[in-house]
Amino acid sequence: MKHFKTLLFAATLLIGSTSFMNAQSKVAHINTAELVESMPTMKAAQGELEKLAKTYETDIQTMIKEYQNKTTQYDAEASTKTDEENQKRLTEVTGMQQSIGAYQKQAQEDLQKKEAELMKPIYDKARVAIQKVAKAQGFNYVLDSMNGQGVLYADGKDLLADVKKELGF
Repeated sequence: MKHFKTLLFAATLLIGSTSFMNAQSKVAHINTAELVESMPTMKAAQGELEKLAKTYETDIQTMIKEYQNKTTQYDAEASTKTDEENQKRLTEVTGMQQSIGAYQKQAQEDLQKKEAELMKPIYDKARVAIQKVAKAQGFNYVLDSMNGQGVLYADGKDLLADVKKELGF
C-alpha cells in the first residue's frame, strides 16, 4: 500500500508537471521594421512618395522664386509709385506669401495622407503573414524586437526568415 501511494504521488507529480509545461506559452520575436523595409512593395511605395514630394517641392520653389522676383521688383519701384499703389503691392505680396504657406501645409497633409494610404496595405500584409507563420509554428505570442519596442532580450525563435518566405521573398 505504501508503494502504491508513492507510485500514485509520482504519477500525479508527473502528470502535473507535464500539464504545467504544456500550459506555458511559446513566444517568438520579429523585427517588424526590418521586415517591412525589406518588402518589395515598401520600396515601390517609398519611390512613389519621393516622386510626389519632389513635385510639391518643385512647385513650392517656383512659387518662392516668383514671390522673391515680385518683392525685388516692387522694392525697386517703390519710390516711383504712390502710397496707394505701394499698399496694393504690399497686399499682393502678403497674399502670395500666405498662398505659399497654405500650399506647403496642404502638400504636407497630402503627403501624410498618401503615406498612410500606401503603408496600410503593406503593414496589413506583414501582420497577416506574421500571424500565419506564428500559428503554423505553434507560437502563442510574437513580440516586436525592433529597438525601443520593449523587448530587452530576444533569444527565442526569430520569425523574420520564415515570414519573408511566407511573403515570397
